[in-house]
Amino acid sequence: MSPADPSSAQARILALTERLHHLNYQYYQRDVSEVSDQEFDRMLAELAGLEKQYPEFAQPNSPTQRVGGTITKQFPTAQHRYPMLSLGNTYSEDDLREFDERVSRGLEGAPYTYVCELKFDGVAMSLSYEHGQLMQGVTRGDGTRGDVVTANIRTIRTLPLHLRQAPGQPEDLEVRGEVFMPLPVFEELNAEREQNGEALLANPRNAASGTLKLQDSALVAARKLRFYAYALLTPQRHFPSHSAALEALAQYGLPVSDTWRRCQSLEEVLAFIHEWEKKRFTLPVATDGIVIKVDDLRQQEQLGFTAKSPRWAIAYKYPAEAARTRLNEVQYNVGRTGAVTPVAMLTPVPLAGTVVKRATLHNANQIEALDLRLGDLVFVEKGGEIIPKITGVDLAERPATAVPIQYPTSCPACDTPLIRPAGEAHYRCPNERGCPPQLKARLEHYVSRKALNIDGLGAETVGRFFDLGLVRTPADIYDLPARRAELVTLERLGEKSIDNLIKGIDTSKQVPFDRVLFGLGIRYVGETVAQKLAAHYRTIDAMLAASATEMAAVPEVGGVIAEAAAVWFQQPENRELLERLRAAGVQLALTGEAPKAVSDRLAGLTFVLSGVFENHSREQLQQLIVAHGGKITGSISKKLSYLVAGDNMGPAKREKALSFKVPIISENELLALLPAEGEDPAGSDGFSASADAAGTAPVPPLGTGLQGSLF
Repeated sequence: MSPADPSSAQARILALTERLHHLNYQYYQRDVSEVSDQEFDRMLAELAGLEKQYPEFAQPNSPTQRVGGTITKQFPTAQHRYPMLSLGNTYSEDDLREFDERVSRGLEGAPYTYVCELKFDGVAMSLSYEHGQLMQGVTRGDGTRGDVVTANIRTIRTLPLHLRQAPGQPEDLEVRGEVFMPLPVFEELNAEREQNGEALLANPRNAASGTLKLQDSALVAARKLRFYAYALLTPQRHFPSHSAALEALAQYGLPVSDTWRRCQSLEEVLAFIHEWEKKRFTLPVATDGIVIKVDDLRQQEQLGFTAKSPRWAIAYKYPAEAARTRLNEVQYNVGRTGAVTPVAMLTPVPLAGTVVKRATLHNANQIEALDLRLGDLVFVEKGGEIIPKITGVDLAERPATAVPIQYPTSCPACDTPLIRPAGEAHYRCPNERGCPPQLKARLEHYVSRKALNIDGLGAETVGRFFDLGLVRTPADIYDLPARRAELVTLERLGEKSIDNLIKGIDTSKQVPFDRVLFGLGIRYVGETVAQKLAAHYRTIDAMLAASATEMAAVPEVGGVIAEAAAVWFQQPENRELLERLRAAGVQLALTGEAPKAVSDRLAGLTFVLSGVFENHSREQLQQLIVAHGGKITGSISKKLSYLVAGDNMGPAKREKALSFKVPIISENELLALLPAEGEDPAGSDGFSASADAAGTAPVPPLGTGLQGSLF
């Protein structure tokens, strides 16, 4: 229940904010869970509700910022207070000895120590804190200016939005660190992309960099980025050494990797480098070297800088590990969407801390580009030290018996002729209804953690049930409880396991609609798109009735996604599947009340929005139109009422609208169509923006909006 008066609400908001910040710190920095996930979510929901009711009391770094939701139309730039210089790199221990000699000469023989830190492979970031509050996050950019990505940075759960207080803490400080994508997250993201037939991301660094540039911070939050701090800068020197600053950063609640070490000599530095050469592969983050810094800050100042880098620090880069081994066979895996992916089967070879037996070949184009043949000796590296890939062929050792690789023309699983859609790199098996790997993969996807998350029915079990003929579609899962007598006869499936399975199936009927939609495995419909579609249409029936053009107008849903979804919903087999799921009690609609219409001022009107808008995101404008009775579409036709144009609108849309004589209006002119605050929604003069009897939409008066500047 919400507090009855504003003062109580303000106090409750402050108390919840402080409590949730503390719980985040305990969980992410100390691995301590003081409350259950349900209790944490309850407090977070309460805080979000209070902030919505009393936005004037919301804290700028509220824990509710973690889930994202901010739409950034463009990233402004900001100048770094302290330049973000790059480090000099070396791959040679001899170079390190020369560096050490230069340090010794620069310090005129005075004693010195080093700090060694792992060089995490991510995106350098500068964070500004004032009075303990996170104010701004800026990328390195060119070292002088970078992009402001504060909204996206706030979604990183390991990063404190409000610092813990410590004695002598500076009021104004800048934290330098590395934003990275954990390896398990990267591998999961690439696995999903491979299933969807999309190009794989090259390495976690590129994935993190691309994620930080996403315009929707909710998408950033879903990528689960992390952050390690490695430097602390203040207007005046607060610490005697870099190591003391690292310890202070940890006291303030910032994540600092515990892998750093003070070294008394170059020999200790080299020992640290050798220790982590293999050990680093046990970490859940990609690394590519060691950073060596003079510890004493006064000595750092004495050594100074070159034009590009500090004289008191250097980065030792581990050489990329490569191996040579035999290509014995190419296997072809069929994914959930029918994409056929070639996989090289290799003679096992040790590489970068693991034994490599297979390497992805991505598609037929790569096989052709590498001119691979069975029996070749190939060079293998780990892309980003994670994904094994073939980088070349030892042609001097190519045996006379090497056989050119013939890409299959039919599905290796069901013998259906493969197709290669225009513009796509992958061959696909079109036998969606009868290809066993596709059917099994869709079942595994449906029961996965991010979808229905059916306890007791993991990928292995559902695959076994498929092989036994017990399940073929997700709807068959809900028939399993009635087949209990048959299940008890199966090996390795005891009474308790069956009870857990049946309970898990029953519980899955309460999984929200957006996760069910994601679980259906519609091509291109990932978690975020499923959430957007569910929020927009609210029921599966509304979605079934929508055209591809209408779906394309939903935020985050483009034409390719909309076309795939519309085709999926029109197929009789899929409609039958949905009816069986409905009969089983699966959630096919959002619960709770739908957003109420504010007015019918735009009833009968259809809109297309294009470009970037000054005061609202495109999604906000779409929500306004729908709230006042209007409809959104994705294409321009003679029946369109208005094209709402923002900056950088595509010229093709403008020309098409002009050819159809569709009125082009600006953001402000759209807002002028809506009832003013306090106005009767029907309009005091009885005017309505709905189409007149002749079916012609009224054109609002032109002011200084975009239409006047289009010509």
